[in-house]
Amino acid sequence: MRERGKIKLVRCLIIAAGRGGRLSSRGDSKPLIPLLGLSLIERVILTAKKQSLTDFYMVTGYNSEKVKQYLDRFSQSRNINITHITNEEWEKGNGISVLKANKLLNENFILLMGDHVFDDLILKKLKNERIADGEVMLAVDYNIKTNKLVDVNDVTKVLVEDNRILDIGKNIKKYNAYDTGIFLCSPAIFSAIEESLHNDDSSLSGGIRVLASKGKAKVFDIKDDYWIDVDDEKTFKKAESKLLDTLKKTSDGPISRYLNRPVSTRITRHFLRTDITPNYVSFLSFILATLGAIFFFLGGYVNLVIGAILAQVSSVIDGCDGEIARLKFQITEFGGWFDAVLDRYADAFLLFGLTYYVYSANRNFLALFIGFLAIIGAFMNSYTADKYDGLMKRKLRPGKHYFRIGRDVRMFIIFLGALINQPLLTLVLIALLMNAENIRRVVVLYKNG
Repeated sequence: MRERGKIKLVRCLIIAAGRGGRLSSRGDSKPLIPLLGLSLIERVILTAKKQSLTDFYMVTGYNSEKVKQYLDRFSQSRNINITHITNEEWEKGNGISVLKANKLLNENFILLMGDHVFDDLILKKLKNERIADGEVMLAVDYNIKTNKLVDVNDVTKVLVEDNRILDIGKNIKKYNAYDTGIFLCSPAIFSAIEESLHNDDSSLSGGIRVLASKGKAKVFDIKDDYWIDVDDEKTFKKAESKLLDTLKKTSDGPISRYLNRPVSTRITRHFLRTDITPNYVSFLSFILATLGAIFFFLGGYVNLVIGAILAQVSSVIDGCDGEIARLKFQITEFGGWFDAVLDRYADAFLLFGLTYYVYSANRNFLALFIGFLAIIGAFMNSYTADKYDGLMKRKLRPGKHYFRIGRDVRMFIIFLGALINQPLLTLVLIALLMNAENIRRVVVLYKNG
């Protein structure tokens, strides 16, 4: 496929032929072992699909028929084009698995390992790199002293000089980078592996060494992007922890960051074992907030506390829908919009309920005015968030948090205010904080054009 006179990279070869004996306690087919709601192989495919790779060539070996049937169902549900390739010699080196695709791939392609979890940004950058005919490019990790996700005794090491590979292998003595298992390949990789086979080396690294000897093996630095070879229980748990850690958002407010998110990720882990969708979780959060508002309308301290607890639980659950969507690659424009609409309704119900609670206690019209300011402040806080968040993400270093007062803060204020039986003070604080934050955002946006 051509785009503006150049080849558009759409093909991806994934090798998943091994047995994975060190993870056999989690399943008899390593590619199908579930990791936070998706099998390992699904996670690899969907990560690549996120970066616009569309044609997948899957090499399977051990338990091949079972894996193929699973992938056929997956490809239909996700509308993904998968071509199956069987490696009957799966017990040999992984270079054999790559070689099985020789007749199907006659132009540049991405090569991935079926048991590696990685940041899709690596692919986004690697796809923009250029290699000459007869070359390959390996994404390497130079963080050999700081990367705690790597099993040093099992990882493939790489010796790099002037962006070219000099040596590669698990047992080389001198190295300065790790092999991430993510490649941009020309078809030359196939002849290189065949040449390596003549030297009784059936590994993919053997083929890379052949190309390296000819100065044809280039490297790409992944910098601080993450990758994990999920090969045993230890690395499996590291992969879980890392994926959960990626759920933190730069736009998280202080309550979300330090209280809600640590709790919501634990709840999400349970949701991931079910078929519940992000939209259902959004609706569940809305129902909990609505029930909280109803308790406010009922009056009395006990109902006030119950309502506030429901509001805070709703705030925590509200983080789960996005977490599920990101972990299971179910992010949609509708889902984000649907969640935002339900949040606005929930906010209105809760603040109106709290305002009614205060007003019904003493019939003070000042409470209605303060409640009105709180509701307006909350709505404008949500309205100004889009432009403000966009500006902060452009200005700041990727992944860096920035100051933000939003929904997480006002829901927690409702929770604390109810516990100490100060509903009027709660409304005053929300009205002041939200409107002050809105003014601050307007000033920041104005100063930045």
